[in-house]
Amino acid sequence: MLAGEGMLPDEDALVIGRVVAAYGIKGWVKLQSFTDPKENIFLYQPWYLRGPDGWQRVRLTSGRPQGKGLVARLDGCADRTQAETIQVGRDIAVPRNAIPPAGDDEIYWRDLIGLRVKLPDGRDIGSLRQMFETGANDVMVVQGDTHSIDRRERLIPWLPGQVIGDIDLNAGTLVADWDPEF
Repeated sequence: MLAGEGMLPDEDALVIGRVVAAYGIKGWVKLQSFTDPKENIFLYQPWYLRGPDGWQRVRLTSGRPQGKGLVARLDGCADRTQAETIQVGRDIAVPRNAIPPAGDDEIYWRDLIGLRVKLPDGRDIGSLRQMFETGANDVMVVQGDTHSIDRRERLIPWLPGQVIGDIDLNAGTLVADWDPEF
């Protein structure tokens, strides 16, 4: 950790990956990247790791692809024991302003979270709470609430042009052509 560099407030933290395992004996760690392409995780700086006291700044000293994954070395992590006990399992975040605006016809998942999900006929089925990847396609987790037709949780595939219709970030809505009984 970089002493005296301060903390990152939760509301400014954008999670871009996670430390998943120690790698080798010299303090390197394996990463799970939430960026696309995955190597872009190294482009966004500065990094903060979530600790018991909040987001603490770390300095990336080196990072590279390794096999099908990514590995990194963080300043102050000198051996495998330190990597395992201090770093593994921690989320990696950057300040929200470190990420460039989405381009034309692009959208960040973070911008979808919280949108109201509506059927083509206008009925509300809930709020988009989470997105996750699967082998076939990404999936939205939509949670029903008092404003929706019921309180069920729905898993809806992220298939723009097929299931996903209009997205209006200003209005806070997304249209999903989905059977509400699923």
